[in-house]
Amino acid sequence: MDRRLTPATARIAHTSLQGQVDAPAFTAGEIWQVAAPLVDLLRSPHGARERQLWLGEDFTVIDRDQGHAFGFAAKDGYCGWLPEAVLEQGPPVTHWVASTGTHLYAQPKASSQNLSALPMGARVSVLDQVGAYAQTPQGFIPANHLLPLGTHLTDPVAVAELFLHSPYLWGGNSRAGIDCSGLAQIAYHACGIALPADSDLQEAAGTVVQGEFQRGDLLFWKGHIALAVDSQRLIHANGHTMSVAYEGISQAIHRIEQAEGAPLRSHRRL
Repeated sequence: MDRRLTPATARIAHTSLQGQVDAPAFTAGEIWQVAAPLVDLLRSPHGARERQLWLGEDFTVIDRDQGHAFGFAAKDGYCGWLPEAVLEQGPPVTHWVASTGTHLYAQPKASSQNLSALPMGARVSVLDQVGAYAQTPQGFIPANHLLPLGTHLTDPVAVAELFLHSPYLWGGNSRAGIDCSGLAQIAYHACGIALPADSDLQEAAGTVVQGEFQRGDLLFWKGHIALAVDSQRLIHANGHTMSVAYEGISQAIHRIEQAEGAPLRSHRRL
């Protein structure tokens, strides 16, 4: 079973796995919220980053060890470890950050103290609106940077383009650093379309198509994904420029095959 999507440790497994795995114990777990603006989801306690989670995301905890909690993210089922300190039983979230990023302010004005930065996708509980600012338990956010939960953007490629020139970061999920699958996931997530977290999992989504590329199509190589901007260009977070960048589709296909021996593996449409 894929460890990334298997909510189990050596000690305990989630009840959804009963009858599928031999575990000493099973639990339904407890749903917590991410309390930090952006946090690494780790392979093991104090281990390597696998992905990143945003403020307000739901995370089901099924095990704890070394000050860390093991569980899975609600949005895609991805499993891993988070520091226990970044989890809380917070208020119900009502809105999400629909800009590439925003800031929490101490007061409802731009000149007030900046408390922290929030990435696109972060979820907050709006208590009130004060002028042009939404009041949350963590501080004030420009209201035009937020959308109510259940409200989405409409063009995944336009979302991806908001991240142009953002630095490449393996496992990254924000404009501070993002990788190819992170870019694809947030682009579609922002438009209300579920997509797994890693490129090999994403390749199973959608329908294989032939012929001319259309805006929003997904191109897959081994370990890499890009979004077609139109029939000639793509956008991707890549290690070649170490950023989110445009590239000609034919040029990218040739470059990746020449440099990495990896031909284009599939062309899919959601």
